Amino acid sequence: MAECIYRRMTLEDLDRVSELEARIFPRPWSREDYAHELTENKVARYLVAERGGEVLGFAGAWIILDESHITNIAVAEEARRQGIGYGVTRALLQYLSNLGAAYATLEVRKSNEAAQGLYRKLGFIQVGIRKRYYEDNGEDALLMVCDHLPEPEEDFTEPETVFEEEA
Repeated sequence: MAECIYRRMTLEDLDRVSELEARIFPRPWSREDYAHELTENKVARYLVAERGGEVLGFAGAWIILDESHITNIAVAEEARRQGIGYGVTRALLQYLSNLGAAYATLEVRKSNEAAQGLYRKLGFIQVGIRKRYYEDNGEDALLMVCDHLPEPEEDFTEPETVFEEEA
């Protein structure tokens, strides 16, 4: 089996991403929502997990200064239990660290024990409960935080990187 690569999401990924989103989540974001995230939302960053040219999962977050909030993590049902969720989330945490985040937060359904286990494996801890957070069924969400992201990669840059000029 080919190895997964984790890369920045592009507009070319949106058909597959929105298809996965619609299959996985009861209240999915639309293709237009993701297009907005990629083209208009300056604080949004999204990665995809790709194997053999096929997008099998994705993860995204918003980052403001040293704060980051994970908005979405999804893996195609047929690709679960293969380490893709772990890999794309770990890659996202590295990316967030590279961008200056000191910690990451997320909400997860109280009933989603598999996701909670994955997040704990990556160093997240539960810090609260958001009552009736999910609109589709009124389920509570656990608020989790990871306050020890990987060390930033020294040579990291991306097109949006701003370099301070030396005096």
